Amino acid sequence: MLYIVGLGLGDERDITVRGLDAVRRCAKVYMEAYTSLLSLGLDPSALSNLEKMYGKEITVADREMVEERADQMLREAADADVAFLVVGDPFGATTHTDLVVRAKNMGVEVKVIHNASVMNAVGVCGLQLYRYGETISIPFFTETWRPDSFYEKIQNNRRLGLHTLCLLDIHVKEPTLESLCRGKKVYEPPRFMSVNTAISQLLEVEELRGGSAYGADSLCIGVARLGSDDQKIVAGPMKKLLDVDFGPPLHCLIIVGETHPVEEEMIEFHMIKS
Repeated sequence: MLYIVGLGLGDERDITVRGLDAVRRCAKVYMEAYTSLLSLGLDPSALSNLEKMYGKEITVADREMVEERADQMLREAADADVAFLVVGDPFGATTHTDLVVRAKNMGVEVKVIHNASVMNAVGVCGLQLYRYGETISIPFFTETWRPDSFYEKIQNNRRLGLHTLCLLDIHVKEPTLESLCRGKKVYEPPRFMSVNTAISQLLEVEELRGGSAYGADSLCIGVARLGSDDQKIVAGPMKKLLDVDFGPPLHCLIIVGETHPVEEEMIEFHMIKS
């Protein structure tokens, strides 16, 4: 059996009772570490906390392992119980759907144990979940790669009066372009996009596109470390959020659409002070 277990958003204690029971009876435990991270990070002490709580040794699975060598894990799951731990909910990233498809094609039984994810926990900011449009991802810009395919999605959401949840890029164990060209992988230091960087890139795209999908005065909500004891939520126009220190990762951003009076009351609690 392959158990795909959601860990929630905060720390090692956010796993469900059902998830913990599954992990403790597994022969091997992997933890996905590239679509998201728990607030406690992945340094040795953080992993030690996880292992102590779960009573199991944990193998960190990076993008390369999951996307290129997942068959090894699935072969193990054909003969024994194996847990694959995912921050948030198991189906918050398309890679995990692909993993289920591959497992079923190999005849491996799969059991999914759900948990909270950014997709529902973001309701804490006060915006009603059913008033969100299509979620977008904002990647890090480089000198030669500045994708803006998300622009039309924001524009469509805004036309419909809907809020837009923006998931921000993280780079964990990403090979450098130079090392790929040389055929020997060297990895970049981990990077996590901040609300400030996301807004800066969004404003750059708006200036180039000129479609008035949003602007410096557009109301947004920046969220940091969602689900943690020290989560931070700040609402305000884009130009003011640019100067807010949101602290350590992970961050996400909401571009606010048309609001209900109750939403407006909630937003006011988080509004940046002039």
